[in-house]
Amino acid sequence: MAKAKTDRAADAEQQGAAAGAEPRADAVASVDSTLGYEQARDELIEVVRSLEAGGTTLEESLALWERGEALAKVCRRWLDGARARLDAALAESSGGADAGAERA
Repeated sequence: MAKAKTDRAADAEQQGAAAGAEPRADAVASVDSTLGYEQARDELIEVVRSLEAGGTTLEESLALWERGEALAKVCRRWLDGARARLDAALAESSGGADAGAERA
């Protein structure tokens, strides 16, 4: 895990150096849209841990922050989708109960 963290930090440094101090527009695009909720959440946890641990350059921190924002959006989409499915299921089940009460 330490090697993966080091590799991520090196990648973040390269990306940050290439972009300067400006926010990277491709940070969101670089997040795989097929990531499952759990995958995105676990990676987001690692990003937060890295940021909280400190010891990174400004560029690395910015790259990690941007990655975290993109991962949070993936998680939010999954959670919003789950909420919509639950709401639809609840509406359907309550609609079915009302129809049964009307027939009685």
